[in-house]
Amino acid sequence: MTPMVQRIMIACGVIWLLQLVLGRSGVPLTELGAVSVSGVFEHGFFWQPFTYMWLHSTESPWHLVMNMFSLWMFGGQLEMVWGSQRFLRFYVLCGAGAGAVILAWNALVGVWAPTLGASGAIYGVLTAFSLLWPDRTIMLLFPPIPMRAIWFIPFLFAIQLAMGGQENVSTVGHLGGVLVAGLLLRGEVQRALGLRTLRYRWHRMRMRNRLRAVRREELERKPRSDDDRPTLH
Repeated sequence: MTPMVQRIMIACGVIWLLQLVLGRSGVPLTELGAVSVSGVFEHGFFWQPFTYMWLHSTESPWHLVMNMFSLWMFGGQLEMVWGSQRFLRFYVLCGAGAGAVILAWNALVGVWAPTLGASGAIYGVLTAFSLLWPDRTIMLLFPPIPMRAIWFIPFLFAIQLAMGGQENVSTVGHLGGVLVAGLLLRGEVQRALGLRTLRYRWHRMRMRNRLRAVRREELERKPRSDDDRPTLH
């Protein structure tokens, strides 16, 4: 548990409790902080693209728990490499940038529902992790399969598309976090996804497939010893 990740988790937890307490007291903290087209353009709540990322759904704690679990899993390693201040700047910029993307998209298509949650910032963290350590293996929980970090973000979006998009999940916010992270880490994007790197990955994959084919042929041609033959009774 690195210091800044811990502080962010504590801040989100405290604010979630305030949402619960103040909401029951009639104080509309969630409505004031969640980003919405009407809130920004009609009521002048220009802070919402920043504050929405510190709020979470009060209907269930799982929204908060899953976001903070992802932050703990991937954010700590980034903070150890970058330092606390740079990590905090990156986290806030990804979250606020995703909030601006959400606001612009909702205004364009006419969506008036408010959006809240740290998912935009979390997707920025996931993108940074996959760019800095593209070949590191990630073991998924559901389904429990391993994959390289560079394919983690495309896999998450593929799952969302396969599920048809859930009404209470902001895919635009997730994409916004990824785009902002890519802009902030342009050098890492070039190193991880540049043409030369992609050619190298393609060549390495072909070599691995050829090596597997050679090994299979060797196993098929290898004569079985007497110990390997079945015993007749």
